[in-house]
Amino acid sequence: MDTVLETVLPAHPYYPTTLALPHYVANTLTFQQALGVLGAAILVIGTGATVLLSRRPQLSACERIVFIWFLVSGSIHLFLEGYFVLNHRTLAGDQGILGQLWKEYSHSDSRYLSSDTFVLLMEAVTAIIDGPLCYLAAFAIYQNSPFRHVVQLSVSIAQLYGDLLYYTTTLFEGFPHCNPHPFYFWFYFVFMNAVWIVIPFSLAWQSGKYLTSAVARIQALESRKKAH
Repeated sequence: MDTVLETVLPAHPYYPTTLALPHYVANTLTFQQALGVLGAAILVIGTGATVLLSRRPQLSACERIVFIWFLVSGSIHLFLEGYFVLNHRTLAGDQGILGQLWKEYSHSDSRYLSSDTFVLLMEAVTAIIDGPLCYLAAFAIYQNSPFRHVVQLSVSIAQLYGDLLYYTTTLFEGFPHCNPHPFYFWFYFVFMNAVWIVIPFSLAWQSGKYLTSAVARIQALESRKKAH
């Protein structure tokens, strides 16, 4: 009887329950510990960013927040998401800290454990392109560079586009890869990803307005020159 049950019941806690993960190994970290590790890493990056910002007193409060956002976001893209891209085949059995973070998050989206083609390609683009662009945007803010808003607009649109595709691909399927528990669905899947919609949209809007205003000023100046 036990043998029959073992062949019927899933050997993992993910959805859909029919998902085959023969190399799955349960986490040794609790979800509180996993979230604590992620929070601690973000705190370290934020603290380092604050130290750097102490050398730039001329930056506004808004610029400082955006600088920290790009450093944190770039680090997540490059290191956490890059880790997934490099280790997606063995992630279900990975007992490293980053591997366990991904297994914890995968309660909200098991595609990360099954080497889903879309998720793999989307995360590869995010790690290779969005990550470095976030660092470049942070550098541009720090240096008060004239190319700041071009980079900020570019990376924000890339983040927004990728996240919308990520949401909609599973939305049209009826969320079969997500654990229906409210914590996993609303906090992990909806809230944690919505951050990369709300903030990039706001920053893209800010940069779009700035660049439009700059072009309008140049056009007005050229018109006055032609009039004379």
